[in-house]
Amino acid sequence: MAHADQAITTPSERKAVEEATGLTARMVFETVRREGEEELERPMASLFWSGIAAGILISFSVLAEAALRGALPDVPWRHIVENFGYSMGFLLVILGRMQLFTENTITTVVPVMMNPRGCIVCTAKLWGVVLLANVIGAFAIATFLAYTPALTPEIKRIVADLSHHATHMGAASGFARGIPAGVLIAALVWMMPSAQGGRVALIVLFTWLIALGDFTHIIAGSVEMAYLMVQGDLAIGPAVFGFFLPVLAGNVVGGTLVFTMLTWAQIRHEVAQEP
Repeated sequence: MAHADQAITTPSERKAVEEATGLTARMVFETVRREGEEELERPMASLFWSGIAAGILISFSVLAEAALRGALPDVPWRHIVENFGYSMGFLLVILGRMQLFTENTITTVVPVMMNPRGCIVCTAKLWGVVLLANVIGAFAIATFLAYTPALTPEIKRIVADLSHHATHMGAASGFARGIPAGVLIAALVWMMPSAQGGRVALIVLFTWLIALGDFTHIIAGSVEMAYLMVQGDLAIGPAVFGFFLPVLAGNVVGGTLVFTMLTWAQIRHEVAQEP
């Protein structure tokens, strides 16, 4: 293969080839690891307020889906289009660099792979702070939506319908459907460094698939859970044990135990061989 480079004759051609080949799996892993370490080094107060903002902004996934359902005719293909609305909140949160719990099931876990003793406690603290903040934000926006005239009666009815569907599928189903959602969010985070100019399309596609597949996402679902709870339509027991904890476990299993572990397995020997 000594003659392979003869087809490449100029520096600009070499640069074009390097750009075309994209990032290797090890390079993506390192990018995600550095992002995770940056998050672990941020002050907890910053993470908390960023998490609250994410919990509020993710509500636009529910609102956009409800608005599209209300605007579309009742035809068999309606759910395919209305589920694109689910991407809106994720676009706001991810591109706005807000703290979303499910993103942290991969970004802050990657540093743990490299340094378990030094990072596992910090990761657990970050998870707890971000999850709490996301839920507080979800309850804040749900209360606002439920008790102000911000939404029309028709949109409120549709939001309630979406919320009942999301929170009443049962613990086993919520857990099982949470696993693919966790995998998709982790895959989205993993692919973002390589997406470059296509990040918006990537976010829309992956989050649309979560909605289209009727998978469960703990933070977007927390807005729906909170919307029913603040109006007395969902008791705390069924909310916590029938929805919140099973979906949370499913997202963590999908994002951490499935996707992150598999990505670590494919590059750990390369990392170990580095000088």
